[in-house]
Order: sequence, then C-alpha cells, then structure tokens
Amino acid sequence: MTRHDDDPVGPNALDRVTWALRRAELAVQTLKEQRLRPLGMAAAHYTLLISVHAEPGLTGAELARRLNVTPQAIASLVARLESRGQLERREHPRHRHVQELHLTDAGREALRAGDAVIADIERHIAESLGTDETARLRALLDQVNKAVRDA
Repeated sequence: MTRHDDDPVGPNALDRVTWALRRAELAVQTLKEQRLRPLGMAAAHYTLLISVHAEPGLTGAELARRLNVTPQAIASLVARLESRGQLERREHPRHRHVQELHLTDAGREALRAGDAVIADIERHIAESLGTDETARLRALLDQVNKAVRDA
C-alpha cells in the first residue's frame, strides 16, 4: 500500500488482525449462506434457531442484544420463522406483555438440518488447518474475545 501524507488510514491497515478477522468472517458467512440456501435457510435463521435452542424462552429484545442486531431485524426473523412453524411465542409466566421464544418440532428439524451443514463447514476448516492448529485458532480467538471485552 503506497502511503501519502493525506492517506485516511495508517500504514499496513490491510494487514491488521482486525481486518484479517473480518475477511475470515466474511468468507465463512458467505459459505454458510451458499450451503444453507438449498435448505431454504439463511445464516441468520440458523443463528436465531440455535440461539433459541441454547436458551429457550429468550425474548426478542434479549436476542437482539446477544446477536448485536436491531430489535426490528429480530422481529422480522421471528415472524418469518413463526410463519414457517419453526418458532413459537409463548406468554412469559410473570410478565404478560413479554413473549418468550421457543422452537417447535419443525424448528428443531430445521436446526438439525442446518447444523449438519454448519458442522460440515467446520470439518472442512478443521481438516484444512489440522487438529493442533484448529485448537490453537480456537484458543487465540477466545483470547481475542477476552481482550476486546477487557478493552
């Protein structure tokens, strides 16, 4: 990268760890979208389904915070998955105006199918890196996560 005095970025900006993380994230996200599409599923659907599976009873607002998206985006996804019969809203036992999200049997089946696709992508990455490097990458990513939280 040629540097000029008026460059809007620092030297080697495209060699930064944060840029490498973003490129890897985009590559993985693109592959997920391609591989999930034949199932009629987007990566965002898989993410929502697995999040509700991991924590049944989450509200839309809680999901939005956890997934770092707007409540409107979650509401749209929830409506789409609910219309497919994969997700259902249930009244909160103590707060009638709050609705909890739960997977239906169809939602669990969709998640099962989607997770097989994601597991295959994971296997491909792990085979490419090897066992030791995969474990090292996971540990490094956990360290990055902690460093960012502590910043």
